[in-house]
Amino acid sequence: MEMEMEEKRVCVTGAGVFLGSWIVKLLLSKGYIVRGTVREPGHKKYAHLSKLERASDNLKLFKADLLDYDSLCSAIAGCPGVIHVACPVPTSPLVNPEVEMLEPAIKGTLNVLRACSEAKVKRVVYISSIAAVMLNPKWPKDRVKDETCWSDKEYCRAAGNWYMLAKTEAESLAFEFGKENGLDIVAVNPGYVFGPVLQPTLNFSSLLLLQFVKGTYITIEQGEGDSIPNKIWNIVDVRDVADAVLLAYEKPEAKGRYICVSDNITTEDLVKKLKSLYPDFSYLHNFVESRHNFLMTSEKLQKLGWTYRPLEEVLVDSIENYQEAALLD
Repeated sequence: MEMEMEEKRVCVTGAGVFLGSWIVKLLLSKGYIVRGTVREPGHKKYAHLSKLERASDNLKLFKADLLDYDSLCSAIAGCPGVIHVACPVPTSPLVNPEVEMLEPAIKGTLNVLRACSEAKVKRVVYISSIAAVMLNPKWPKDRVKDETCWSDKEYCRAAGNWYMLAKTEAESLAFEFGKENGLDIVAVNPGYVFGPVLQPTLNFSSLLLLQFVKGTYITIEQGEGDSIPNKIWNIVDVRDVADAVLLAYEKPEAKGRYICVSDNITTEDLVKKLKSLYPDFSYLHNFVESRHNFLMTSEKLQKLGWTYRPLEEVLVDSIENYQEAALLD
C-alpha cells in the first residue's frame, strides 16, 4: 500500500491503552499523522502520548466512545486507514455478561465499522485476539491452531467464557460487515501481550506476568491463590504486535486474519525461564494440570514479513520496566 504523505493519516481507537500506545508510537516514528481516540483527552493517564516523538506535530487526540457513533465519525472522517484497538476487558466478575461484555464489544465494533464505511476508509486493521481462535473442542488435539480455527461460540457461552465469546462474535461480525459493505478488513490476533509499558497503568497480561514473579495468581473467577494451571501461554511482545499491525496495514497482499504469537510455553517453563534471569523473586511454584494447552502458529504472519524478539528479551525488557516503575518493590 504505497501512500503519499497526505494519505498517511490513520485513526487509532483506544490510543491510550497498552497496545494502542505502542501502535501510535510506531506510526509516529514512520511519519504518519495519527488521530487517537480516548475517553478523556486531557486526562493525566494519556499524558504519555503527548511525550512521544513527533506527537506535538502529528498526533491529535479525540474524545470518543465506542458506543457513541457520532464521536467515532468525527475522529475517523478524512482518515484513509483505521486501526481498531479499543475493546472492553473485564477486570471484575461480570454480573450481566450480555450487557457488560457482549453488547459493548459487538455494538462498539459495528459503530466503528459503520463510521469507516461512511468515511470511505481504504483499510481497517481490526485487533482481535487468540481468544477468537483457541476454544474449539472440534479441532484435532494434535494439530497446531492456525487462522482457519475459530472459537466455538456456543461452547464459549456454555463454558461462561464471555471474553472469548465477545472477541469471536466481534471479529466474525467485522468480516461479515466488510464483505457486505466492501470494506477492506484485516485482523491481527495477538496472544498474551508482554513487554514494557508506556502508559501509567498495567494491562491484564502484564499483570499476569507481574504476578508470576510475585508468587500469587489472581483470576477474575477464582480470586487469589498460590497455584496456577500449567497451561501453554501463547506469548508475544507488544512491540512485535505493533510491527505486525503496521504490516497488516501497509501490505497490499494482507488478507483475512493473522495469529500473532512468538512463543508457546508452559507456565512451569516460563517461571523457570524467569527464575534463571531473576532468581531473587518469590515466584509461583504450585502448578496444577491444565486441559487448556493450545499451540498456535504465526506462519502466515511470518510469510507477510513479520519477525519477533527472542523470549528472553521480551521477559527482560518487561521485568526491567516493572522495576523502573517500582512495581516489584
